[in-house]
Amino acid sequence: MAVHEDRIIMTVEDSPEDYEALIRAFSKAGITNPLIHCEDGDEALEYLFRKGRFQDPASSPRPALLLLDLNLPGMDGREVLRTIKADEILRTIPVVVLTTSDAEDDIAKCYSDGANSYIQKPIDLKGLVLALKRLSDFWFDTALLPDDASEP
Repeated sequence: MAVHEDRIIMTVEDSPEDYEALIRAFSKAGITNPLIHCEDGDEALEYLFRKGRFQDPASSPRPALLLLDLNLPGMDGREVLRTIKADEILRTIPVVVLTTSDAEDDIAKCYSDGANSYIQKPIDLKGLVLALKRLSDFWFDTALLPDDASEP
């Protein structure tokens, strides 16, 4: 596996337990990319559009990959996805929906709205580690991304 520790991964996850599981799974998978964590859709969009406390590009670099939960308080992940994919600058950031939902409507709508991948959250740590390894292998070792997919 190639090392792409400069590639930032953003997680948009409201559940503290699920976020802690993600952190443990990243560690067990050997993924050492910097992580940005947003707890809801509003915070994620503030970060991505560099508003409020995220105005400084040096301290708020845009991610190379975004892991997005759908069921978030306030603005949900579906609206976050549509907003990102409607923006000329942000639409190039790969968005992987990582959610508990396996509803056919959610899957179809997310792909229709521009999701790059849709993964149902594995129910155990071992499954989550495997899913994250596969994501990392694909997005950072197989797929070609712009040198800085996130900067204008």
